[in-house]
Amino acid sequence: MTDLEGARLDFRGAMSYSDYLKLDALLNAQAPLSDAHDEMLFIIQHQTSELWMKLVIREMRAACEAIRRDDLQPAFKMLSRVSRIFEQLNNAWDVLRTMTPSEYSQFRESLGQSSGFQSYQYRAIEFLAGNRNVTMLKPHAHHPEIIAELEAILARPSLYQEALLLLKRQGFELGAAADIQDTRLTHTESDAVVAAWRTVYLDPAHYWPLYELAEKLIDLEDYFRRWRFNHVTTVERVIGLKRGTGGTSGTAYLKRMLETVLFPELWKVRTEL
Repeated sequence: MTDLEGARLDFRGAMSYSDYLKLDALLNAQAPLSDAHDEMLFIIQHQTSELWMKLVIREMRAACEAIRRDDLQPAFKMLSRVSRIFEQLNNAWDVLRTMTPSEYSQFRESLGQSSGFQSYQYRAIEFLAGNRNVTMLKPHAHHPEIIAELEAILARPSLYQEALLLLKRQGFELGAAADIQDTRLTHTESDAVVAAWRTVYLDPAHYWPLYELAEKLIDLEDYFRRWRFNHVTTVERVIGLKRGTGGTSGTAYLKRMLETVLFPELWKVRTEL
């Protein structure tokens, strides 16, 4: 008999692993609408992605708060964690790409008008990072509680706006870029901000906390870009150039999203060093 070294085997009246993780609810949350074998893969892929995004939102919000109070070390840890999560999300596309167009077509009609385009958690991540396209609130208008959550994010400075406000507190002259009157607006690229980051990058030893923050932000966007690119590649591999189930142009829409830059001056400053 295996020696379990005193491990508890009777969990009557005690919390077990399954109880703690609410596995009954979690493992019964998959409800395929067809008999297609690969629909379960599709559901689990997207459900696990949403779970990881829930953690991304938590970490990004906490990072914003930490930067706001000039407590950068915890923010660095949180931003590193977000990058690792996006690495995990990137790897997940490899699993979905095992599904062929023939297999997807067996249950695609069951999806109706539902689409990843409608993920409110993805929208929250973009809003938190700084891509604040308020038009994208519209797909969630039928859920007032979701709108309220997204509006609460828009009411506070984004992650990048917090970084710019930090630069201002550190004595950098950013002009209008640091005069954030409307947090609902996406940041517009500024020469003054490029100049500030250039100063930081030319003397990392003197500006190390700001230098490290800049690199954490670049890491985050780098992994986020890879995730978007892998999304495009996976969709094109599975549905080609068909329209998306949510009514978008499918691959063409996703390719346009690749052009979005979250932290523009941090990329531009590399050319100027």
